[in-house]
Amino acid sequence: MSFKNHIITEKINKANSMLGIIKTNFRNINQDTFVILYKSLVRCHLEYANSVWNPYQIQFIKALEKVQMRATRLIYKLRNKSYEERLRILDLPTLKYRRLRGDMVETYKILSGKYDVSVSPRPV
Repeated sequence: MSFKNHIITEKINKANSMLGIIKTNFRNINQDTFVILYKSLVRCHLEYANSVWNPYQIQFIKALEKVQMRATRLIYKLRNKSYEERLRILDLPTLKYRRLRGDMVETYKILSGKYDVSVSPRPV
């Protein structure tokens, strides 16, 4: 079972198109505005249900991270800085870190009984 089509075709293309919309409509974007737009319009596409399709192949991990790299270069003042410096200045974690953190949160919820296991899905 592979999520290649789902990851590459749908998620990355949709996130890149959202980046294009931001780039077109916000020429000289400041850092605070960028972070709000990025988190609400781009990152949500890269992270939606990633606990299900969590990428394990390096090519997919790099492809997802490349979107965030491209996004952080939209801020003119930060273009000459490294990716790690841009993330630190914008106070954004890597997508890999966010996936790992999300997996740990889900594991905690399962192990500590935060989910109601007595509820079953409705029959179709």
